[in-house]
Amino acid sequence: MRITVVGTGYVGLVTGCCFADLGNVVTCVDVNRKKVQELQKGIIPIYEPGLEEIIKRNRGQRLFFTTDLSKAVQTSDFIFIAVNTPPGKNGEVDITNVKAVAKGIAQHLNGYKIIINKSTVPIGMGDIVSQIVQKYGPSNVSFDVVSNPEFLREGSAVADLLRPERVVIGASRRSAAQKVAEIYKPLQCPIVITDLKSAEMIKYASNAFLATKISFINEISNLCDQVGADVQQVVKGMSYDSRIGGQFLNAGLGFGGSCFPKDVSGLVQIGKNNKFKFRLLPEVLEINSDQRQYFLKKVYREVGSLKGKTLAVWGLAFKPNTDDMREAPSLTIIPALTAKGAKVNVYDPVAMPRAKSMFKKVKFCKNPYEAAKNADAVLILTEWNEFIQVDFQKLKKIVRKSVIIDGRNIYDPIEIAEKGFVYLGMGRGASRIF
Repeated sequence: MRITVVGTGYVGLVTGCCFADLGNVVTCVDVNRKKVQELQKGIIPIYEPGLEEIIKRNRGQRLFFTTDLSKAVQTSDFIFIAVNTPPGKNGEVDITNVKAVAKGIAQHLNGYKIIINKSTVPIGMGDIVSQIVQKYGPSNVSFDVVSNPEFLREGSAVADLLRPERVVIGASRRSAAQKVAEIYKPLQCPIVITDLKSAEMIKYASNAFLATKISFINEISNLCDQVGADVQQVVKGMSYDSRIGGQFLNAGLGFGGSCFPKDVSGLVQIGKNNKFKFRLLPEVLEINSDQRQYFLKKVYREVGSLKGKTLAVWGLAFKPNTDDMREAPSLTIIPALTAKGAKVNVYDPVAMPRAKSMFKKVKFCKNPYEAAKNADAVLILTEWNEFIQVDFQKLKKIVRKSVIIDGRNIYDPIEIAEKGFVYLGMGRGASRIF
């Protein structure tokens, strides 16, 4: 099939490359000329496991990159809109980019096309895109607008697209939805065909529910600290209940990234715009924000005055296997530490090039041990495997104080205590385990 994907961010680039790997001819379009030129040379702007190999395998054969929207539209049957929809005022989703792309597509239509919203957009965006295309497109050319929300997790986006748990397709005409479903047919996954607005709502409802699970377990985790329970054991006991499961019940620093914070805020605003007041979701957001402050209080209690102290921060990205810094806990925690006079040494296996423009008062280190040298405490903000496999004997020899404050609960408190460290996790039973 001939496919155009407009936008080469996380969603657009992964979508376009994977569609090409499935045997389609795909053109990825972006307005950023420098970015397109680098992609044409095989230089990838994001870190995503497996993506480099797919681009190398398909570039110049079935996968092309261009800034020419006109040619891409006219030579394709399916046009995916996968541009950024950042949070705007009051958490409302900014649809400026989607509108601009819809207008551009309309102006270059030369025959029947299926226009597919891949970007996360407010409920009713499918109708808005249709109106824009009708206004700016030729009157004698027909088209369909379809909603096909993405469910990609950064760090496992390639696997999520090639092995999806489900594909959701919303359309006004079933025939258009069925044509889009043909693209996904090789994946042999469940395909949900529904109306436009229901498809758009499925995306928001899914992310809001997962974010709610995270905030819920963080509330339980904080109570575990107070009563002396271990949240890891609590989750283990809960997860055997098939109605609950264990996914997204990882206590820690809360959710970040480009999806959960934006989508929950966006859904709250959609409710307000439709005279519906959410009671649960605003609390989900507040709990998530408070979790970073809760972690900082642990640091202050354990380390005392931070003035003149050295702190090692392991992990900057909002999650492992990505270099994405959007809404990462480090963006809140590190400035709070430096504001109190701490010297902060940081290390992240992937995200440091992106993070260097965001942190000015920190030392970027080559490895976790360099960051931990003479540290009064090691703070873990991202659960990279590299940190799980650390050499504790080596670590103990180079730190000033053997203190680990684990915001992601990657270690077993008893094992770390046996290695001679003071360990503070999130909801791990007691504030100090010796």
